[in-house]
Amino acid sequence: MSQTTDSATPAESSTKVQTLQERPFRVKLRGSVLALILLPNRRQVRVKLHQLSTTGGLMHLEKPLDEKLHVELIFHIGEATIREKAEMLFPMWATQGWLQPFRFLDMSEASKNTLEASLQSFLQQLQQASS
Repeated sequence: MSQTTDSATPAESSTKVQTLQERPFRVKLRGSVLALILLPNRRQVRVKLHQLSTTGGLMHLEKPLDEKLHVELIFHIGEATIREKAEMLFPMWATQGWLQPFRFLDMSEASKNTLEASLQSFLQQLQQASS
């Protein structure tokens, strides 16, 4: 009878590896991209995006929004304007306001491809500017 120190089965281990490999890359924008949030009550909130990927991101707000609130997020990055539905996640206090993560809801494949291409273009511009 053999004993193993790892409690995960080989199938579970390969699933973990696949999940890590499939995770979309994230771009740190550090507030350089402004966005507009359209709330369900038709109010608008201006925010700065700090991190962005094809699945969601992190934004800086003066006051946090309710967790699980569904909003519409509009921002311009590169040549593309992105307008997608998002769900707000649990906010975190920052030194000058709040950082609040969000995830995109029901983003079409075409929108994901457009956002991914825009993020890669943004990264290339940053690399060219730094060299």
